[in-house]
Amino acid sequence: MHDNQSLKSGPKDVFLQLFNIVTFYLTVIGFITLYIQYINAIFPDALNYYFSGIANTVRVASSILVISVPAFLLSAWLLAKDTLAAPEKREFKLHKWLLYFTLFVSAITIIIDLITFVYNFLSGELTARFFLKILVVLLIAVAVFGYYMWELKRTNLQSRWPRILGIALLALMLVSIVGGFFIVGTPAKQRDLRFDEQRIGDLQMIQGQIVNNWMQKGKLPAKLEDLQDSISGFSVPKDPQSAMSYEYMVVDKNNFQLCATFKVASSDIYHATQPAVRFGDLYSDNWNHSAGLVCFDRKIDPELYKPQTAKPLPVITK
Repeated sequence: MHDNQSLKSGPKDVFLQLFNIVTFYLTVIGFITLYIQYINAIFPDALNYYFSGIANTVRVASSILVISVPAFLLSAWLLAKDTLAAPEKREFKLHKWLLYFTLFVSAITIIIDLITFVYNFLSGELTARFFLKILVVLLIAVAVFGYYMWELKRTNLQSRWPRILGIALLALMLVSIVGGFFIVGTPAKQRDLRFDEQRIGDLQMIQGQIVNNWMQKGKLPAKLEDLQDSISGFSVPKDPQSAMSYEYMVVDKNNFQLCATFKVASSDIYHATQPAVRFGDLYSDNWNHSAGLVCFDRKIDPELYKPQTAKPLPVITK
């Protein structure tokens, strides 16, 4: 029996077993990451809030799930098909080791999760966002542990439960990803957001060059092209989507305007419950904008930004 089993345990079996477990781990990581980022978006931390980082992590987790879930279900179906044809494959050492290793990881995750919960409870630091994160990890770990315990003990290889659970997993993936559109925005809105962030970054760069020009020359540049500098290599950026120049107007000797056309209002990016201070984001109070053409009024305070007095160049004598 042992020799017969060894003959049937070929490269295909090893590949399917490893491929199945790796895609399964990716699926678990994807779900945990996705839901934790959703919690971060709905229950923001006033001391550490970075919407762009949350949105980017959501895109990464969603991408993982879109690929890993179908791959896991396909490999699980192929393994089930092979097992029905040769039931002795359930006794392969690799199969048993991977099952028990997954049970071990799940059990350790549950223990660590509960320890963290008790510690924070005793410290009086339980918040809604923390409790929900602990709950997400705990539920997923318990689900994984329960499923693999059942898989290890089941004897009915023709049970319909794996197919039902597979459909449920696929449905959960779709609901989780689509649900994120209502939390961090649709892919189209995320694209518009990234363009708007680039516009804000460009305006900040141009503003810095205008202030530097003021300090060096004691006056505002007449037009943006005057900021071009072949020595420093500065080139005035243009709108990343339309490739049009940003609008710049001199109001008087100390005041100017910078204008850009935005796709999304900055107030629409954040939920009403989210903090006013957004660490790590390009947006601050003086860059808030609506959708459409927006002009930012800027005034240079001569007391804060004092023009530098040009020093005469040293005379070189022989």
